[in-house]
Amino acid sequence: MDEALDVHRLHFAFTVTFHYIFPQLTMGLALLLVYLKTKALRTGDEHYNRAARFWARIFGINFALGVVTGIPMEFQFGTNWAEFSKSAGGVIGQTLAMEGVFSFFLESSFLGLFLFGEKKLGRVGHWWAAFLVWLGSWLSGYLIVATDAWMQHPAGYTLGPDGQFQLASFWGLVVNQWALWQYAHNMVGAVQTGCFVMAAVGAFYLLTSQHEQYARTFVRTGVLVGAIAAALQIFPTGDLQGRMIAKHQPPTLAAMEGLFVSEQGAPLVILGQPDVQKRRLDNPLVVPRALSFLTYQSWSANVKGLDSFPEEQWPDKIPLLYYSYHVMAGLGTIFLAVMVLAAWLLWRGTLYTSRAMLWTLLLCAPLPYIANTAGWMTAELGRQPWLIYGLMHTAKGISPRVAAGNAWFTLLGFMGMYAVLTILWLFLIHHEIERGPEPAVAE
Repeated sequence: MDEALDVHRLHFAFTVTFHYIFPQLTMGLALLLVYLKTKALRTGDEHYNRAARFWARIFGINFALGVVTGIPMEFQFGTNWAEFSKSAGGVIGQTLAMEGVFSFFLESSFLGLFLFGEKKLGRVGHWWAAFLVWLGSWLSGYLIVATDAWMQHPAGYTLGPDGQFQLASFWGLVVNQWALWQYAHNMVGAVQTGCFVMAAVGAFYLLTSQHEQYARTFVRTGVLVGAIAAALQIFPTGDLQGRMIAKHQPPTLAAMEGLFVSEQGAPLVILGQPDVQKRRLDNPLVVPRALSFLTYQSWSANVKGLDSFPEEQWPDKIPLLYYSYHVMAGLGTIFLAVMVLAAWLLWRGTLYTSRAMLWTLLLCAPLPYIANTAGWMTAELGRQPWLIYGLMHTAKGISPRVAAGNAWFTLLGFMGMYAVLTILWLFLIHHEIERGPEPAVAE
């Protein structure tokens, strides 16, 4: 059973991690498309419409791959996690169904109008199509996050006579306090992905002396919006999400920070290697008392370490959780530094000619994907050993009749199919970047 549990967890981790490569870019680009269409509507400059059409093609490719890779996860609730679906389906089925019926169809319908209906819709109608694509993608994101937030911090439910969870309050489920800050933190991360990708493509065009007018628009848009998003990622969204963890999942906070022993005036760990067997952090580089202040706004506050909790309540992958959190936090700090420096060079009028900064923006393009993946790993590993925090252990949620060998077989099949999809995605994105935005009439 332990082997089957590990394979089922790996199975879902692989499919959801690969899937999220695509939605994070579409959700980030959706906001930037509205920005570009708003600029076109206000200025009457066709340049912004052509820029929006270029990114709409990138958006469409990612949306299609996101749909293809997202559908299998819905089936995995039944094939790999049948006991969980049986127990919690009466609650999470609400948000998952709404995501499919409302958000997905809203987004996909208006994406079709946005891609193919510009001439018939007119300038204002086409702006509304872009706005509704953004609304659909962000509403879809909220309903998925609300589902996960219920597993992190259950609310709005009752237990039925058969021990299954039943929905007691729709608004308690949808407006879960955990969901609000988790959603804000997640969506700002998606915006950063969109901004870094847009700025990277613009930097590539400037470095290769192609489409320079569009390249400047891409770099400027990515940097200005990205600088705001990088700041919001740290405060208030990241800070308040951290306080939620400290309040409702204190063993998770201790494991994230590598704090094995409760401490007054607890330090914030910058670097170090957790040794779970010896209950210590090797080679630590710390900021004294900073964790106490960030968590409780007091330099001398007591922060509970793992020694304050029974070992069965500890996350079961402490080193992986610790490193995931620190990768996320470290990259978030780097993003702020890069975007603020780029914005300063933009203000000085030297960004477009600074090859060092353009190369930095170009090479940073993969990093938001790593940071967002590390952030979701932190959230999901931190909830362990619970599938529904405090209510259902992960080991109780798998499909008892699906053996480890069956799960391995399908996992290897998914790996093969997703390898093919990766090659297809890279080919299509490369083709669009090589093709570039539509040339202006004067050109």
